Amino acid sequence: MSESQKEESGYSDFIREAVAKDLKEGRYKEVHTRFPPEPNGWIHIGHAKAIYVDFEVAASFGGKCNLRFDDTNPEKEDMSYVEAIKRDVKWLGYDWEDREFYASDYYETLYELARKLIRKGLAYVDDLDEEQIKEYRGTNVPDKNNITYTPPGKNSPYRDRSVEENLDLFARMRAGEFPDGSKTLRAKIDMAHPNLLMRDPVMYRIRREPHYRTGTQWCIYPMYDFQHPLSDAIEGITHSLCSLEYEIHRPLYEWFVSNCEVFPSRQIEFARLNLTHTVLSKRWLIQLVREGMVSGWDDPRMPTIAGMRRRGYSPEAIRDFLGRIGIAKTDSMVDIQLLEHCIREDLNKKASRYMAVLNPVKLIIDNWSEDKIELLDAVNNPERPEAGSRKIPFSKVIYIESEDFREVPPPKYYRLFPGNQVRLRYGYVITCTGFEKDPETGRTIAVHAEYDPDTRGGDAKDNRKVKGTIHWVSAESAIPFEARLYDYLFEPERPMDVAPGHSFMENLSEHSLEVVPKAFGEPAIADVPVGETVQFERIGYFCKDPDSTRDSAVFNRTVGLRDTWAKIEKKNS
Repeated sequence: MSESQKEESGYSDFIREAVAKDLKEGRYKEVHTRFPPEPNGWIHIGHAKAIYVDFEVAASFGGKCNLRFDDTNPEKEDMSYVEAIKRDVKWLGYDWEDREFYASDYYETLYELARKLIRKGLAYVDDLDEEQIKEYRGTNVPDKNNITYTPPGKNSPYRDRSVEENLDLFARMRAGEFPDGSKTLRAKIDMAHPNLLMRDPVMYRIRREPHYRTGTQWCIYPMYDFQHPLSDAIEGITHSLCSLEYEIHRPLYEWFVSNCEVFPSRQIEFARLNLTHTVLSKRWLIQLVREGMVSGWDDPRMPTIAGMRRRGYSPEAIRDFLGRIGIAKTDSMVDIQLLEHCIREDLNKKASRYMAVLNPVKLIIDNWSEDKIELLDAVNNPERPEAGSRKIPFSKVIYIESEDFREVPPPKYYRLFPGNQVRLRYGYVITCTGFEKDPETGRTIAVHAEYDPDTRGGDAKDNRKVKGTIHWVSAESAIPFEARLYDYLFEPERPMDVAPGHSFMENLSEHSLEVVPKAFGEPAIADVPVGETVQFERIGYFCKDPDSTRDSAVFNRTVGLRDTWAKIEKKNS
């Protein structure tokens, strides 16, 4: 992100400044944050930003960060989601040690705090159903100048029940005496408040739904806006850092903290992550999974942490990306090419190099002996000399990319065509002498060449100028594998920008995945562990997929080698 982009987005270190001020003024003696996911899906790169902010801000002040599961919606929650979230947070490089908590552990305490509000005359049991509550609350409407305002709502007819009656009804709600949805517990605040969330929000609802941790012990469940600030308070959270959409919830957060007379946690909001060509809403990601538009939560096209890990992204690169975009006060769109730039920078330093051919055509070296096999030296990673080198077999018949030969070359084409010379990576300088075609399809099925034995390693001793260098794989020892070429899941930069009556699903790209069933790699790729990302020279970075078997490897394209972002940044600077 350039300095001008930072300025436009409201980028600053305002959270750390606010925390430092709180410590200096004695508001808090230490810093204690939390990452509070709801276990109803797998976390994505947007959650990764929240994780980064929560853990890194705490670390900046020598503080602590909890991992707390806000599990108060039993219809959608599952222990498998808890385990997936824990795995992904740990993979990102963060450890919560012994500070793992669950809102469901606080149900009894939350129940008693609700009773406290009832006794103070600040909560009541309501018999209005969900639709009636919405109707009584009112809504935002435009005036004659098309400026939105909120007319006052109207009080529920049950709002003035006595404290004794409310305590009795609430206890009977807990005991399961009433049908689901027949009663709620609401905070008594102000039905004329300009913020609709402050108009007597629901605190508890009746739901006979087994909870993945508490079973059937409870049939009433606290709502998020009631549970969240009080769970923060129970844990002694000093700074409740959350995304910008919760700014409108802050008055309610503070109301519950103040009137329940609990630890005074402070809510501070920051801009959420918006990424081009990407949807970052759990609701829409669930839809993609359920409708089979992707293979699952860990599909490498998904922006989930599991999907990015399977695609070959590294946690170091993701943290680098999150550090570069910083913490802003206003929402903005981040170009996904910045993330890809961070991935390339990280992998360039540590990924081992191999040669592979995705769309092979045979290259026959006519003046090479039929049974001769030579081992050539290849560098494992030029960025890390300590990574050493490996041996690559070279034989009479090798595979090259079909695009590296043209019968009639276009302008400025420096690869193989009749009469032209190229270097074979780590090998020899060769001269194209001819080619063979399939008589039926007209497709080139073999290219013929002669090698210069004095050019081993690719260097011509007579200093001739050879402009082109191509990669190759010996046909005699080639390892076949499946290559999955992943691209953006959505075609447009802003997938959610759709006309009324249309769905974001219409923006799914037809080119997000191309499967190459039989690519070829050098023998060393057989030893690449599942989950490791390597560079296939001149092609891109690829990660060995868990679908791989002993006899059939699968490699996912992580990202190509071309770095458009780096060129843009260089131009801007």
